[in-house]
Amino acid sequence: MTAEPLSAADDAPDTTPPDTPDTPDTGADANADVDADADATRPESPGTTRRSSWAALRPLVLRLHFYAGVLIAPFLLVAAVSGLLYAGSFQAEKIVYDHELRVPTGDTELPLSRQVAAAREAHPEGEISAVRPSPEDGATTRVLLSGVKGVDPGHTLAVFVNPYTGEVRGALESYGSSGALPLRTWIDELHRDLHLGETGRLYSELAASWLWVISGAGLVLWLARRFRGGATRRAMRSAVLPDRSATGRRRTLSLHGSVGVWVALGLFFLSATGLTWSTYAGAGVADLRSALGQTTPAVSATLDGDRSAGGGEHAGHGAGSDSMPGMDHGGSGGARHTGDVGLDTVLKAARAEGLGNPVEIVPPSGPDQAYVVSQIQRSWPEKQDAAAVDPATGEVTDVQRFADYPVLAKLTRWGIDLHTGNLFGLANQIALAVLALALVLLIVWGYRMWWQRGRGSAFGRPVPRGAWREVSPYVLLPPAAAVAVLGYYLPLLGIPLAAFLVLDAVLGRVAGRRRAGSASSGR
Repeated sequence: MTAEPLSAADDAPDTTPPDTPDTPDTGADANADVDADADATRPESPGTTRRSSWAALRPLVLRLHFYAGVLIAPFLLVAAVSGLLYAGSFQAEKIVYDHELRVPTGDTELPLSRQVAAAREAHPEGEISAVRPSPEDGATTRVLLSGVKGVDPGHTLAVFVNPYTGEVRGALESYGSSGALPLRTWIDELHRDLHLGETGRLYSELAASWLWVISGAGLVLWLARRFRGGATRRAMRSAVLPDRSATGRRRTLSLHGSVGVWVALGLFFLSATGLTWSTYAGAGVADLRSALGQTTPAVSATLDGDRSAGGGEHAGHGAGSDSMPGMDHGGSGGARHTGDVGLDTVLKAARAEGLGNPVEIVPPSGPDQAYVVSQIQRSWPEKQDAAAVDPATGEVTDVQRFADYPVLAKLTRWGIDLHTGNLFGLANQIALAVLALALVLLIVWGYRMWWQRGRGSAFGRPVPRGAWREVSPYVLLPPAAAVAVLGYYLPLLGIPLAAFLVLDAVLGRVAGRRRAGSASSGR
């Protein structure tokens, strides 16, 4: 829920005429609530009884929700629109690239080495970085080439081969562990960094850092408003369903609040998982997992048994996918290892270890390296087992099971695949599209309420500053300390917040001096 503070005055009917902009609601309840909020900004007199913790904190939460919504909403809007496009890109990719992805089902597949030879005959450039055998009937085999001129260094050229005939169906630039093709890759990079590289990733981290804050503040304000008379059935209904009888700003508020309740949990999830592969917060998450011994394990490709670093679960969505120079099997353009048993024997050895489709075979990167055969199914149930196979003997030298992953490694894997629409396929992608569309509507409604607060001729005034003076230190210090800690680990939350506080204090001081000057000159 974004952009507009959920003021207590919003429950009162709009009685101010359209031609009187910037004036508050004039209903009796509205005046009472506005006065209550105004009181929160005044210093406490000796005879005043200190209010409840929530009553004291509410104006601060209002101000946070208002300013964060107004200032951060444009970044959230870009993320939501590009995320909506990305959710639809999986199905669009199947339609646009149907010729490369699908073939008529045949009787018998050719040996994998012959399929790779056909790909190398058509595309001798570059080196083989990986091979993805046909995962199902009617699907093509992908031979991934790295170091191809004109292809982004972080991408590969995917050559699509008919597994039944050896016909090369085409070649397309491919990216990441999910094998994104040009359309989905372009949308993915738009969502991640606006095609601006590492600098552009700051926008998505800013959006992810603030999404949970804005959503959480709006949710608390809305539920507190709905349940201030008790948790009655009517209150629960008004919290989750829009008021059809409302008009004007109250109607917009009702839509904004009720839809926000339905999607809040999803927005929290998108914020948390988005931060895991962000530039700064993501590094902190990685350090924390490392300190807890919860990093993602990798199968050892070194024939002496030492562990090698894996690409991690973020490969293909926010991190470059470094290709591994490999051998040439049945064609030209690669370095052959002495006594290599070949792809078919390697695949057979991996199958014997239980590695079913879909799999990716990465050739050895050097004379002391093994083939690595990895399952690459990102949908439920995930298939992430991997095996290393000695190229000279065809023996399996190491196996890594997804079942043996640490808990946080599993949760991270599942969270990312759910965020990217892979985990539950089409249903997952539809849910993401609904969340993205809901976020767009929340932002539009938030700005509309801000405009309606000014009665359609000027944007409404924000919640007055100074409410923190009314809050007891015992109530204020714990959340302030929590915000400071979060700001340290989420720098794109902490730095903008600190900048706003400094700017707001300066503006408040300037406004105070102007009022003092006007008062003295009027005497």
